Amino acid sequence: MATIRDVALHAGVSAGTVSNVLNRPSYVSAEVRRRVLDSISALAFTPSDSARKFRPGRERTLGLVVADLGNPFFVDVTLGADAEAKVQGVGVVMVHNGLDRLREEQNLDVLIQQRVHGIIITPVEEENSRLEELAEQGIPIVYVDRISGDRPCCWVRTDDVAGGRLAGEHLIERGHRRLMYAGGTRISHKVDARYDGFLTAIEAGDGRVERVETQSWRLEDGARVAELLFARRREEWPTAVMCANDLIALGLMQRLALAGIRIPEDVALVGFDDLEWAGAAVIPLSSVRQQRAELGRRAVRLLMDELLSADTHVHVHEELEPTLVIRDSSAIRRTD
Repeated sequence: MATIRDVALHAGVSAGTVSNVLNRPSYVSAEVRRRVLDSISALAFTPSDSARKFRPGRERTLGLVVADLGNPFFVDVTLGADAEAKVQGVGVVMVHNGLDRLREEQNLDVLIQQRVHGIIITPVEEENSRLEELAEQGIPIVYVDRISGDRPCCWVRTDDVAGGRLAGEHLIERGHRRLMYAGGTRISHKVDARYDGFLTAIEAGDGRVERVETQSWRLEDGARVAELLFARRREEWPTAVMCANDLIALGLMQRLALAGIRIPEDVALVGFDDLEWAGAAVIPLSSVRQQRAELGRRAVRLLMDELLSADTHVHVHEELEPTLVIRDSSAIRRTD
């Protein structure tokens, strides 16, 4: 059986460099990392992982990697994961990436050094070679929310297309035919999925949609959408706007209300997430509700199943159904 020294000799590096590639890859250049990984593959080297296994008497710990705690959606997912971890009797080491991919890689290294048994992640970007390296090393990983396609791992997410469709069908039923969707293509593929569902429903109802790009998910992005509307003649305005999340919708609502625009009489609004803030707004916001805490709870259950039943575990892909909560911001029916 090959040892770490065999790998070092084969790759022409020190044993310490091999250790860094396995545990702290951000310390090593991409070229050296690739050479060491090729040697690991050529020698069929398997790192000793006995310290990571669920042995009786050892504290059990999961890593939780959160994309953006500035967004309340991720806070709720985190709280759900922590609540389920408590039920399961395991600890959680949480790291925050702030939508910074380099920081995400550094935080993953920290979790590996802490010898967590597995990782739950809401990734900054879905495509991340470091996550693939960890999976190849046998570290269980469960993706939450920001995941698409058939990945060889467990994941849980919301059906965003269905959510967009619910919002579109509701606004069509309320008589709207000239609509806007606020959400940027560069934020996340989830924004596009929600738009796809929304567009399908609007076109089926003989309506039309204008899409407006936003830079992020923040309140200020909603304010910028309002400024775009203010630059137009009122007859060019949409009668309803669906926003990619509640923060954009609330930012838009605030600017419109301050300018004397009536909601929903002049412009109806629908958000996405159904954060606690949505129902507490001065004009309660209609929103597509995600099971935010449940996403976190399901992720912990999936990871625990993989850890406790490694020999029989089958990767599971779960898609939770959203629901539409109708409030004052879109409740009235248009007759024009």
